[in-house]
Amino acid sequence: MTGGGGRSRAVKGGAYALGLAALLVTACGHRDRVVVGAKNFTESDLLAEIVGQQIERRTHLRVERRFHLGGTFVCHEAITSGRIDLYVEYTGTAYTAVLKRPAPSIAAPESVYAAVASDYAQRFGLQWGRPFGFDNTFAITVRRRDAERYALRRISDLARVAPRWKAGFGYEFLERADGFQGLSRAYGLAFAAPPTALDLGLTYRALADGKVDVIAGNSTDGQIEALNLVALEDDRHYFLPYEAAPVMRADLLRRHPAIGPALDELAGRISDAEMRRLNAEADVRHRDIATVAREWLHANLP
Repeated sequence: MTGGGGRSRAVKGGAYALGLAALLVTACGHRDRVVVGAKNFTESDLLAEIVGQQIERRTHLRVERRFHLGGTFVCHEAITSGRIDLYVEYTGTAYTAVLKRPAPSIAAPESVYAAVASDYAQRFGLQWGRPFGFDNTFAITVRRRDAERYALRRISDLARVAPRWKAGFGYEFLERADGFQGLSRAYGLAFAAPPTALDLGLTYRALADGKVDVIAGNSTDGQIEALNLVALEDDRHYFLPYEAAPVMRADLLRRHPAIGPALDELAGRISDAEMRRLNAEADVRHRDIATVAREWLHANLP
């Protein structure tokens, strides 16, 4: 009995030691890698891949990719809980959807960026990197033939046709403070029926195929031109600037200070037109995202 009990305690003690060692190895392993997340659309995946490859090239750290996680709130919870270290966010989205600040009537990109960078640092312990250079605002989009037929150039022009039209929007756009409810008030839009909720990736095809008549896309999406669609002018300046930039946990930069300068090299490097081209490479030409990112980095940051 005593021998058996002693053996049991020894086995338990050994198992405990092995478990503790495994935890320590896991913890150390986590500290030696960078976990990069992304939202659930192509541009977010592509920018995360560019960021991940840039970190690998400049710091030689191992990057773990957790792409297509979900919408804004899923990614925000993931970074604040420590499940990811970094992801790319948009200033206008952070301002209204995460911080829940009321949108100002006129907002300069610099003031929106300064506000979100300050609040994220104070409230969440997160640091914003410098913007990549483009503004991916919401794009209220229609078929080109309808734009020509009904003389639609601005969002305010939609009020004339909205009572006969069907709208289809992504789930997040329907829920966000800077989404459909505010847009409909700002422009007096009343559609034939409540908008259909669609997966963001399916909205363009639904519009092109005639299943809906108007969608809220993204201004840098390559599918707008490829599918012969038209983005209407936001003539009442409803939408905020949506500059894309990396958001990082502060402890990540403390552990690996070389990441900051590596990502600073990406600042101001991607124009609106260049982002549309990169998105089209992935969405329209169906090229591998990692390959597109690698080619862009070698061409722009050798």
